[in-house]
Amino acid sequence: MTPSSNLNNLMEALNSRIQNAARKSGRSPDDITLVAVTKSFPQNIWDIALMHNLTTLAESRIQEAKEKLRTFKHRDKIELHLIGRLQSNKARKAGEMFDVIQTVDSIKLAKRLNAISAEANKSQKIYLQVNIGKDPNKQGFTPDEIIDSAKEVSALENLELNGIMTIPPQGIPTNNLRELYKKTREIRNVIKESINRVCKNLSMGMSNDFEIAIEEGATHIRIGTALFGVRPQ
Repeated sequence: MTPSSNLNNLMEALNSRIQNAARKSGRSPDDITLVAVTKSFPQNIWDIALMHNLTTLAESRIQEAKEKLRTFKHRDKIELHLIGRLQSNKARKAGEMFDVIQTVDSIKLAKRLNAISAEANKSQKIYLQVNIGKDPNKQGFTPDEIIDSAKEVSALENLELNGIMTIPPQGIPTNNLRELYKKTREIRNVIKESINRVCKNLSMGMSNDFEIAIEEGATHIRIGTALFGVRPQ
């Protein structure tokens, strides 16, 4: 893990790259949220992140997030996102723990979260995950079904559809990657303009491709190793 003393330097370099990518595409860097991916890092990683003004954090596993929450004293100072696959049988726990669930990948899961949120008298913020590259190893709605699915999810009273999330196939050429991110942005635009005005966010791009994602419209980039170093095995 990157020592805390080096994190300032890494963040300075990262912010410079974010600003350059934003300006290259005529966007404001202020429109881009850095989501610090803390999965697999030690228990104190949230405290280290918060010390460096990283307040939007993401985890992939329910149990790991639960353990970190057990000792973390500043829950009210962060926005916690779930970016890993969510099984229906863990939906209740996810709704209790996470501010935003980015990986809603089926109508069944959306309805489950809606019912749980209704019981708790709350509104759960979610993103819909689209499998934009039709990757058999990835979850998510297909590009063909995402629009109709967004209509159905938007009708669920206790969910707030805040955005679209995607994870592209690994190892594809840059031109293909850019095209997939462009298509994801176009899907978000259709949903925002004709279905649900609250659906503004676009979560795409990680440590190895976030600049392309920003140039193609990402509002949230999910950064782990570029901030904290190689994850412990």
